[in-house]
Amino acid sequence: MYNYYYYPCPGMYPRYRQQDRMYNRQRMYNPYLYNYNMVPDLKDHNRYPINPNYPYNQELIYSPWALRYPGERGFIEIKDYGPNPFVINIEEVTEQNDTYRTALWTGDHMQLVLMSLNPGEDIGLEIHPDVDQFVRIEEGRGIVQMGDSEDNLNFEEIVGDDFIFVIPAGKWHNLTNTGNRPLKLYTIYAPAQHPHGTVHETKAEAEAEHGL
Repeated sequence: MYNYYYYPCPGMYPRYRQQDRMYNRQRMYNPYLYNYNMVPDLKDHNRYPINPNYPYNQELIYSPWALRYPGERGFIEIKDYGPNPFVINIEEVTEQNDTYRTALWTGDHMQLVLMSLNPGEDIGLEIHPDVDQFVRIEEGRGIVQMGDSEDNLNFEEIVGDDFIFVIPAGKWHNLTNTGNRPLKLYTIYAPAQHPHGTVHETKAEAEAEHGL
């Protein structure tokens, strides 16, 4: 039987685990774990909804972590979860992603996209006239360039693990992987830049779709 006492929530800091001793752990709301201590006999599945932490939490959890065992990696289904409410460990899913571009969440006003650039690969010089863009590097290193025109990229910075940069609407920009391992990042577009469910396995696939 699954025992919460021996499997703390992934990513939970020790100080939180210390505070847990003050409470009955079986009554804690934990959206990351499938807590069998709190689910009635599975043979009675026709009588009881099989929800995480039933009966203390009967809300739908729009998260691939809901059925994920703690400590396991690589058990996250990468797809577009928008526009539903959504919770995920963004660092782990970004590092797990191996596609050039995959939309993880698309809504009416913003979009979350995962990207992975191979060594020496770049995004390609581009501009989004009406879209602001936020980028965070989770793993790898590269050079980001921005400017007011294609031949005047007067902003250039080296970026690496845990760096972020913001691309204002109307700025030409490019990001190049200068390291010897894949550059893993996630980016937020406001509003959305790509269609819901976008998946480009490679840069060549993305360019072919856009006629480049």
